[in-house]
Amino acid sequence: MSEKHVDEVSGVSTTGHEWDGIRELDNPMPRWWLWSFYATIVWAAGYTIAYPAWPLISDATRGVLGYSSRADVRGEMAAAEAQKAGYMADIASSTVPEILANDALRQVAIAGGAAAFKVNCVQCHGSGAAGSAGYPNLNDDDWLWGGSPEAIQQTITHGIRFAGDDDTRQSMMPAFADILDAGQIAAVASFVASLSGTPSKPALVEEGRAVFADNCAVCHGADAKGNVELGAPNLTDALWLMGGTEAEIARQVQSPRHGIMPAWGARLGETTVKELTVFVHSLGGGQPSTD
Repeated sequence: MSEKHVDEVSGVSTTGHEWDGIRELDNPMPRWWLWSFYATIVWAAGYTIAYPAWPLISDATRGVLGYSSRADVRGEMAAAEAQKAGYMADIASSTVPEILANDALRQVAIAGGAAAFKVNCVQCHGSGAAGSAGYPNLNDDDWLWGGSPEAIQQTITHGIRFAGDDDTRQSMMPAFADILDAGQIAAVASFVASLSGTPSKPALVEEGRAVFADNCAVCHGADAKGNVELGAPNLTDALWLMGGTEAEIARQVQSPRHGIMPAWGARLGETTVKELTVFVHSLGGGQPSTD
């Protein structure tokens, strides 16, 4: 057996490994490091005895201390459910204005309403409640049927033009193709477009004003600012449900499209409807309570 090589500078034996003339010193590990390493081995052995550690076929070793992280989670969830049950009972027994006046209840209702909205409402109003053509944007302050908490609750509960609910919101714009000729429809479309922008045919505006006064003001108002009692939209704010170009306005006058919203009261229950009401009211366009 050959003698170990000893480094001339340090006087320490080498391991016998050599790379390009460089040899590795055979220094022993520091004592503190070795004892720390041994301590971790002892700790690991004790941990596997005290706590759940080794997986079995359908379970795991339980540990002598009987600790269970799942039991901890179940306990935390039970406590959260108990707290939630208290809030839900308060929401169920409170009116929407009372919920809005209680900051803790309002926050819980908003969270519950946001969850219910994602399940039931995003299909039409979008994930951000911004709506799309024919589906109202719930973030702005333009409301067909009113944006007070009471009005929103009524709309959600009974829907709009929903055949299965006797208290549903009802209004039907007539098809003016049976009442007005093509020239009158073009004129009134130009007038309506002029209320929030520049019409393509300004010469028709005055004629359209007269047509509007005779046929449209009864629902939309003489000032064209709408009527929430009838679901008649404000025509002066450049916010359009079915499109705001003159061609789109004329098409709506000629043969109007009428949206339908389900009545959610029977399907979701009063408490969830309250949560949805508070959530929608919180989006930014909600109006003050009428109570």
